[in-house]
Amino acid sequence: TGMTAAGLAVAALVLFGLALSGANSTAPAAAGTALTTTTISGTTVLTNAKGFTLYSFAPDTPTASKCYGSCAAYWPPVTGTTAAGQRLPGKVGTIKRTDGTEQLTYNGHPLYTYIGDTAPGQAKGNNLNLNGGLWHEVPVSR
Repeated sequence: TGMTAAGLAVAALVLFGLALSGANSTAPAAAGTALTTTTISGTTVLTNAKGFTLYSFAPDTPTASKCYGSCAAYWPPVTGTTAAGQRLPGKVGTIKRTDGTEQLTYNGHPLYTYIGDTAPGQAKGNNLNLNGGLWHEVPVSR
């Protein structure tokens, strides 16, 4: 039974690693990709062009992200230019991340996707307290 438990643990780690590597390539908005909206549970929220819900992280400031390393593996930052939000009612901007990439912001909130959302229209990351703070879907009226 000890060998079976060890084998299951190794298999779980391998699958977790595959999930992380695969999710990072599809979830975040690419540079120049338009932002859009959708309605989830009666609330109009911000999404990337693929329909994935965008989130804000409570510890962030309007000028700095506090999500790096393993945090950013679970919550990939949305990168791009302000042209991505031309048709939105709020203000779209950017901040510079420590690696030099431009991260999109909406009304002063840096934007992220969540690897737990596996299909457009999901908001599995809403109201989670992970990686040192609360995560919230970004309502368009913000």
